[in-house]
Amino acid sequence: MLVGIVSDIHCQAGALAVALERMGPIDRLFALGDIIDQSRFSAEVVRTLRARDAVVLRGNHDESFLCGPGAAARRAAVAEQDDLTWLETRPDRAALTLEGKRLLLVHSTPWPSDHAYVTPAHPLFPRFAEADADIVLYGHTHEPVVRRLGGMLVVNPGSIGHGRPTDTGFVRSFALLDLPKGEARIVDLD
Repeated sequence: MLVGIVSDIHCQAGALAVALERMGPIDRLFALGDIIDQSRFSAEVVRTLRARDAVVLRGNHDESFLCGPGAAARRAAVAEQDDLTWLETRPDRAALTLEGKRLLLVHSTPWPSDHAYVTPAHPLFPRFAEADADIVLYGHTHEPVVRRLGGMLVVNPGSIGHGRPTDTGFVRSFALLDLPKGEARIVDLD
């Protein structure tokens, strides 16, 4: 089973389309939150993920759009109610068992952190190993990660929408997870 993983799309429908094309045939698609922006909505992104029957989490930008100040006015002007209802019902985390492996999907961290930006260099990164899972998938930081913590695999696909800063500019990325092998790799778009 091959799983495509995206995060932090931030309304970038074109980048999502390129990522999906480059993934090739996949069995499942996971989107780890921030599929829209806190002040912009993309029906194209929402409908693409819905059509792919993706497992989609609600991230902090999605939450801000739906529940922040002035959200009702923004929603009425830019989105169909059916798309909004779908987005509102996305969970902030998901626990799945696939191919005999326990997966935990979160947007930022497995523990309550008020959306802290926890990268491998952060002193709290080892806390990912506390999760009751074989594989933890997270987004939010825009920094791609494939790291083992003991027997656990921790994967962050990076960001499809904004990318991560490098010496040559911002690089967008996604991840592919081979569940039977328990291995993941990052694929850069730029």
